[in-house]
Amino acid sequence: MELTLNWKGKLEFDGATESGFVQKLDAEEAAGGTNKGARPMEFIALGLAGCTAMDVVSILQKKKQQIADFQIKFRGERAAEHPKVFTSAIIEYLIYGSNVDESAVLRAIELSAEKYCPAQAMLDKVFPIELRYRIFDAGSKELVKEGGYKKAGA
Repeated sequence: MELTLNWKGKLEFDGATESGFVQKLDAEEAAGGTNKGARPMEFIALGLAGCTAMDVVSILQKKKQQIADFQIKFRGERAAEHPKVFTSAIIEYLIYGSNVDESAVLRAIELSAEKYCPAQAMLDKVFPIELRYRIFDAGSKELVKEGGYKKAGA
């Protein structure tokens, strides 16, 4: 993988990815930036959430689950002192659908966590990542099932 960061002044950069998309990176004004883009640590969290989201949705579709909406919520704790790395995270999968099979959701999360998501495989070596899910009825928006997935050896 290759990408290019182009400096735009102060702490603002345009990140051009191999796939041809450009993303703005910046810092808050108090840190010397112009507040015109996401922070680098936000991109790390977004990459992790996006990686597992794509896996889980793809697997649920292959399992013929009727998914109407899907969302991931990421909550990451960071160290108080520099370099302010992530020290833990919770990924919550919110699945809205009709008659969504809980075992299919658990299997999709398992496959993402244990086999397919390189971001999760890499970052899980650095800090603990808790995986939770909530399944909602698409019509009523009522919670149907909720739980968590524990990785092998966790």
